[in-house]
Amino acid sequence: METIRHETYMKALADGEGRDYDPVNKPAHYQNGRMECIDAIQAATEDGYEFLLQGNIIKYVWRYRHKDNPIQDLKKARWYLDRLIEEYEE
Repeated sequence: METIRHETYMKALADGEGRDYDPVNKPAHYQNGRMECIDAIQAATEDGYEFLLQGNIIKYVWRYRHKDNPIQDLKKARWYLDRLIEEYEE
C-alpha cells in the first residue's frame, strides 16, 4: 500500500476517491515502509503497550459522539480493544 499524507487522503475522500481504503484497520498515514506504526510502538514500549491500547480505547469512546463519523471512532476503539484482548490471549 502506498503511504500518503493524511491531508491528501482526506482530499481524495472528499473527491470520491480511495473507497477501498480502510481508515480503521489499515490507515495509510500510519504506514512507513513495511512496518505499521502500532507495531513500532509495541516494540518500543514493551510493558507500556497495554496502557497505550487502553488509552486509545478511552480516547475513541470518549469523543465518538462529537465526530462526523461516530461509527468509525467506535470501530477504532474496538480495534484497540481487540489488540488488548490479543495481548492476554497470547
